[in-house]
Amino acid sequence: MKNLLYIGNKLSQKGKTVTTIDTLSNLLAQEGFSVKAVSSKKNKWLRLLHMLYSIIRYAKWIDYVLIDTYSTQNFYYAYLCSKCCKLFNLKYLPILHGGNLPNRLINNPKLSRTIFKKAYLNIAPSGYIAEAFKNQGYSNIKCIPNTIEIDNYPFQEREISKVKLLWVRSFSKLYNPKLAIDVLNHLQENNISSSLCMVGPDNDGSLLETKNYAKSLGLEVEFTGKLSKNEWVKRSKNHNIFINTTNFDNMPISVIEAMALGLPVISTNVGGLPYFLENNKNALLVEPNNYKLFIEAIINLKTYKSNRLAIVKEARNTAETYKWQSIKKLWKATLV
Repeated sequence: MKNLLYIGNKLSQKGKTVTTIDTLSNLLAQEGFSVKAVSSKKNKWLRLLHMLYSIIRYAKWIDYVLIDTYSTQNFYYAYLCSKCCKLFNLKYLPILHGGNLPNRLINNPKLSRTIFKKAYLNIAPSGYIAEAFKNQGYSNIKCIPNTIEIDNYPFQEREISKVKLLWVRSFSKLYNPKLAIDVLNHLQENNISSSLCMVGPDNDGSLLETKNYAKSLGLEVEFTGKLSKNEWVKRSKNHNIFINTTNFDNMPISVIEAMALGLPVISTNVGGLPYFLENNKNALLVEPNNYKLFIEAIINLKTYKSNRLAIVKEARNTAETYKWQSIKKLWKATLV
């Protein structure tokens, strides 16, 4: 099997959300690949230096370099790592996570070409990203969806008498967590018995902002901070609707996980989400930054049980298509 260096922000042990570098690196190792994953350095400059040093140190050992690539600051990490890979004539594969990456292609065309045109392959987790890259003239693109270990997500049908909302993401302005507070506030103003649990670590100061916003409205919201997968899956048993309030997105694992668990999903209709979510079939999709539409969707789920059950069953079927037993075949065919 091949030797892989996986470059990304491996910070789950430093209080951050578990990301693809944590999950995919382990799954590939279980399939027999030799995998080194970096970096877990908390300081961003030390982390970048560790990434570059690792490319240099293991250059003669490496068959492929996988590079987690996002649309924000990590975009420049990917740029520098890709330049280092070219210096040593290494095959590198950017894994395109950022929901705002299509705008990067337009706003930073020169840097984008330097990273993506010279890549061995660009790995798009969603049709949304693949289409955006193809529209900008990139042909070296392959779609390999994000994956989950489906057996870790037991399906459960839920009743909705009291609305028990669950929100799972890192707290970042991109994901618009304060909208979840607005949804709860207006549910309660309309005398709809409801609660909200928000799971995830802080990313840019949004956690404190969201807590203060809830407090200013006199709302009781459960903020758990970061939880392990097992912890939030266990917590999910006590909730009956999953809301995704993001303004930008690609293919969030937390949404797929919620679908697998039988939580009906209400999500904003942005980025890559409508590429795997179909309104009123496996989820309910609403326009971004509009609490009224979220409330209408919640009332819909609460009122029409047969429709809700049909949605969650189809959602579980969708989640099944992202199980590792299927996705690993795509990775093995790529890393030959």
